[in-house]
Amino acid sequence: MESGGGVVVKVAVIGGGPTGLVTGMGLARRGHTVVAVDRDPGPPPDGGPWPRRGVMQFHHAHAFRPQVGQVLRAEAPTAWDAWLALGCEPIEMPLGDGGTATVGVRSRRETFERAVRSAALEQPGLELRVGHVDGVTTSRGRAQGISVDGSDVEADLVVDASGRSGRVNRHLRGPGVGGECGIAYVDRTYRLRPGVPVPPMTNALAWQGNYVGFMVLVFLHERGIFSALIIRSTANRDLVGLKHTRAFEAASAAIPGLATWTAPDVAEPLTDVLPGGPLLNVFRGQRGPSGRLALPGLVFVGDSVCTTTPIFGRGVTTSLAQVAELLRLVDEHGCNVESVGEALDDWDRAQMRPWVEDHIMMDHAQARRWAGDDVDLIGRLPSDVIMSAASQDPSIGEAIGPYVSMQALPSALATVEEKARAVYRTGWRPQPDPGPTHDELADLVAAAVPTA
Repeated sequence: MESGGGVVVKVAVIGGGPTGLVTGMGLARRGHTVVAVDRDPGPPPDGGPWPRRGVMQFHHAHAFRPQVGQVLRAEAPTAWDAWLALGCEPIEMPLGDGGTATVGVRSRRETFERAVRSAALEQPGLELRVGHVDGVTTSRGRAQGISVDGSDVEADLVVDASGRSGRVNRHLRGPGVGGECGIAYVDRTYRLRPGVPVPPMTNALAWQGNYVGFMVLVFLHERGIFSALIIRSTANRDLVGLKHTRAFEAASAAIPGLATWTAPDVAEPLTDVLPGGPLLNVFRGQRGPSGRLALPGLVFVGDSVCTTTPIFGRGVTTSLAQVAELLRLVDEHGCNVESVGEALDDWDRAQMRPWVEDHIMMDHAQARRWAGDDVDLIGRLPSDVIMSAASQDPSIGEAIGPYVSMQALPSALATVEEKARAVYRTGWRPQPDPGPTHDELADLVAAAVPTA
């Protein structure tokens, strides 16, 4: 699996999450030498809880699309095997020819990361170090490695997979496109009680409920474990109290669709209520403010390039898609790391930026509708608004499948946008699911929140 005419590339990876470790395994399997550095020492050897400090999303809900399994099987097959051994559940759907297709994988983020890390530790050619990256070392305007706790690690290529909160190279790039999306959430993890069947689901990975002024999601994980989310606008603070257990339980009981999952005779809670951090939709490519590469020999992958809100469960998929493209480019260009960076930036802008822009439009429009605004029929229609119209005009559905499965970019919905606009011009609007309104839920939360 050598690349670049058999040339061995020395690589330093900043970050030991799935993005960094799958990159490291893919490169090491090609014969390159890789050092990956992360501050986290990894899960306890006794199998106990893994705090994974500094990674807010680690304990929160996740959805794993089929592309995640595809990249693992191609680039880190031992990680795929380890994930299966830990209990992840591939979702198989029948095909017309009698075969099946994997349409997703049910798993918690912690289960996924344990599998990837255990495989990385066994990968020849990949060294995983625990430490703090002080910065990227340079020579003649190019990256030549990283400094880890005061010691230098030489490298031909530095991969920054430190995530959306990574700071070591933030100063090298501009502010990017996007920012906070105006939406926040809380979630809690449960397990279905023995013998209880899985409640109704909107799709193979999740159940979704839409209400007046807020949204609810349930992501099903492995072995009957699931995460329940209540999503709200950050424009007002009436639902901030949902972070308290009593308030979350009162809300869960009052929302019929959520109560179907979380009622005491259906499921038992496994965690406290977990407040999510600020939700972002941000794109940053490989270039600095000057328009040139931020630093030749340094590339960025993962959430540091493409961060989207978790409503559609796209985060791990976009990160591993970037990993697969980076590996392909190293195969093509070898030690010509400047060509790798230039080509990766072009690909990022063509393949990752559209997903961020799609979320920016959807989330801002959703927040406005929660505030009482009607659907804007003058400008572009957000993707979720187009999809909702398919219930009235089934021909719209032809474009939805490729978009939802991320086999096609959001621009695929442009072919049916006018059909959707025609639906809304009749006066039709999606009806909320049965349940409390935002104001009614806010009253429940206020009554349940402990007073000082």
